[in-house]
Amino acid sequence: MTSLGLSVHDVLTTTRSVRKRLDLDRPVDQALIEECLEYAVQAPTGSNRQGWRFVVVTDDDKRAALGDLYRKGWERYTTLGVSASALADGQAPERAAQQMRVMESAAYLAENMHRVPAMLIPCIRGRVDRASMGAASMMASIVPSTWSFMLGARDRGLGTCWTTIHLMFEEEAAEILGIPYGDWSQVALITIGHTLGTDFRPAVREGGAAAVTSWNGWD
Repeated sequence: MTSLGLSVHDVLTTTRSVRKRLDLDRPVDQALIEECLEYAVQAPTGSNRQGWRFVVVTDDDKRAALGDLYRKGWERYTTLGVSASALADGQAPERAAQQMRVMESAAYLAENMHRVPAMLIPCIRGRVDRASMGAASMMASIVPSTWSFMLGARDRGLGTCWTTIHLMFEEEAAEILGIPYGDWSQVALITIGHTLGTDFRPAVREGGAAAVTSWNGWD
């Protein structure tokens, strides 16, 4: 097992959305991805159903096709009024600068999506059609496992980023990958690549946990 030997604290506080610091020219060994997937299948699932599937994409043509879908979705996303300046508008200077950096790096990833060495498509059995306990249970059965994969990737010097824009064209992506669209829901496209350096730091969170936590009721 290849590991940076990070502590649990370091893994939990420095697993970032990596975009510009992905090494787009270095392949990712299949064995590293397989090690991280073993963490994924240790995650809890609703009613212990384990109704997950993970599609790993390294094929050049399929990455290119998914990259095309992602860019098409990104163009649509940015026409909805979502831009760096819009997200930064009215924010404190430090927060505004952070939002600008995020959008710039997101645009960089969209432009280079086809070059990402590997992609992971986590899927859950069934279709998510509306908000309900069932839908929440479905998400609770796939999101923790995917995050476990991402944490494992961090400790192996791999960068990941959770993206969902390709889901605007989920059925087309299903056709590219042979996923039974009527029976399985894709929930994300996780980009995977070695990072340029491993010195990631905790993110700035306004007020920390205390600012968004209330006890025994909403206040």
